[in-house]
Amino acid sequence: MTGVKPAVLLDNRFARELPELALEWRAETAPSPRLLVLNDALARELGLDPAWLRTPDGVGLLLGTTLPDAAKPVAQAYAGHQFGGYVPRLGDGRALLLGELVDTGGQLRDLHLKGSGRTPFARGGDGLAVVGPMLREYIISEAMHAMGIPTTRALAVTATGRGVLRETRQPGAVLARVAASHLRVGSFQYAAAYDRATAGTDPLGRLADHGLLRRLADHAIDRHHPDAAAADNPYLALFASVVTVQAELVARWMLVGFIHGVMNTDNMTISGETIDYGPCAFMDTYDPATVFSSIDHGGRYAYGNQPAVAEWNLARFAETLLPLIAEDSERAVALATDALAGFRTQFQDAWLTGMRTKIGLPEGVSHEQATGLIEDLLKLLLAGRVDYTSFFRALAQAGRGDAGPVHNLFAEPAAVEDWLTRWRALAPAPDVMDRVNPVYIPRNHLVEEALAAASTGELAPLDDLLEAVTAPYDVRPGRQRYAQPAPPDFGAYRTFCGT
Repeated sequence: MTGVKPAVLLDNRFARELPELALEWRAETAPSPRLLVLNDALARELGLDPAWLRTPDGVGLLLGTTLPDAAKPVAQAYAGHQFGGYVPRLGDGRALLLGELVDTGGQLRDLHLKGSGRTPFARGGDGLAVVGPMLREYIISEAMHAMGIPTTRALAVTATGRGVLRETRQPGAVLARVAASHLRVGSFQYAAAYDRATAGTDPLGRLADHGLLRRLADHAIDRHHPDAAAADNPYLALFASVVTVQAELVARWMLVGFIHGVMNTDNMTISGETIDYGPCAFMDTYDPATVFSSIDHGGRYAYGNQPAVAEWNLARFAETLLPLIAEDSERAVALATDALAGFRTQFQDAWLTGMRTKIGLPEGVSHEQATGLIEDLLKLLLAGRVDYTSFFRALAQAGRGDAGPVHNLFAEPAAVEDWLTRWRALAPAPDVMDRVNPVYIPRNHLVEEALAAASTGELAPLDDLLEAVTAPYDVRPGRQRYAQPAPPDFGAYRTFCGT
């Protein structure tokens, strides 16, 4: 019955199997909770009644303050390289894993909170979050999901009624999000260090046990990459599988102009989902050097650097797995290096296939033709400071005989004419292009507009933006402003992680 309290079953498999990585903890109470936005479709996918989630008990679940008797929320421990510097103990400083749900498709999903209060991993932080960044994660993760990009998803954002001090005092909020899991490269870095610190050595000075690391790897195989279990070398197969899913994920980011902003190893998942939408944004004008994050002073995580950073992160993952891949360290390094070498090929294949589709090239176009055409196009977009998202929708119109929208994007339309002639000669398919090139993305000026309004209690701009970006390929009347670049007076854009 609608609104009746369901039997919410929250398992604690992660904490049960990996207690060294789980610290039992409770969420802080909220003085005056108010549900800001609820993802009804995702709730139903999880077997939860949206009407019940809007009741006080349901909101309590979304805050982590009213839980089933058997639930055991935990803060997860992990390490990580942050901007290239290793930090041995990070962990969920303001987050909690409430437990695992089995969704209506039979898949195990984490239910996780962000902004639920300070934990022992907080490293001096207050453990809280504010409305703006939590709604940013909701908007952008749902837009990514709508574009078919693997991602954690936002279930709800709830205002707490507590003021939180950042640059100014801002309204506090808690995000409830869902993931295939929250296992990350940093989880393995922590486990490897834990084993080194606690295990004995054999007569040759080698670690006698890799107990936590092995259990974590087995857990990851069972949960995300079960085919690896049947391989001759399951742990090498696990690594190769993560290389594959990350190569494909980053290629998908690049194809839509997404910039993660903080690609630390603790923000790279083993599942291949996008995680942690902190200082992220979508590129406006095409430029590989684009950086939006206020803390990325050197451009380490710029748009064009993302593939190289992903490969670097995977190398750190490989280092943790070496003792499991082979007893002989030199052989382990050789095997892992060979597997990592596949990243560049897999990324390039995924990216080139996606770019071919973005410009509608038929199968008969050779690799050389396609590569040359794409490289020349990107040079034109960079030189012309052309809006990345708008260009590909306009290009489909040019494929139908109307080059006006493309010309309008260039200060000097003649600059693109030779390229258009070469492209048209290959008989591109504009209908195919429209199925992969979004009309609507979470444009930075619209996101800021929605967040500013929501922080004052006005949710209509948020709802309108969500309506657009969750059906990104479908042109709709009255939504023209959601397809347009930022106005000139919007200025340089910077994003912040919200901590």
